[in-house]
Amino acid sequence: MAKAPAPIPTSTGYWLLKSEPDVFSWEMLKAKGREGEPWTGVRNYLARNNMKAMAVGDLAFFYHSNIGKEIVGIARVSAAAHPDPDDDTGTWECVDVIAVTDMPKPVTLLEVKSNTKLAKMSLVTSMRLSVQPVTKAEWAEVCRMGGLDPAALKVPA
Repeated sequence: MAKAPAPIPTSTGYWLLKSEPDVFSWEMLKAKGREGEPWTGVRNYLARNNMKAMAVGDLAFFYHSNIGKEIVGIARVSAAAHPDPDDDTGTWECVDVIAVTDMPKPVTLLEVKSNTKLAKMSLVTSMRLSVQPVTKAEWAEVCRMGGLDPAALKVPA
């Protein structure tokens, strides 16, 4: 019997996207300007399903993994999930994202792990997942830690 496909999660409107800064950095996304960039190369079914749940206008923390290990900026989903142009199998999808703002004070993985309010955050519990959901409470707490007012991040889709 075939396994049922994993369900598409319900969007909270907030996400975390991980990228190795020596491959694709926050500065590189900012340089793309209003065109943004397709979030290609994701080859994990749960991460892909998270992207399928994203809506245009959703916000995402941009996290530098491996080097730095910190949340350095806020991105916005500018195009809903569509076929990943780097995939010739038709299996994988991506969203497009644009840079919104720098994190005034980058929030390190150590700071996230040290904050009891963030103990259940996917960044702590599912470290390797490259596209992660973030709850509204987690979003507000990380923004506070980084010196941002979440209400000021409401940007037009």
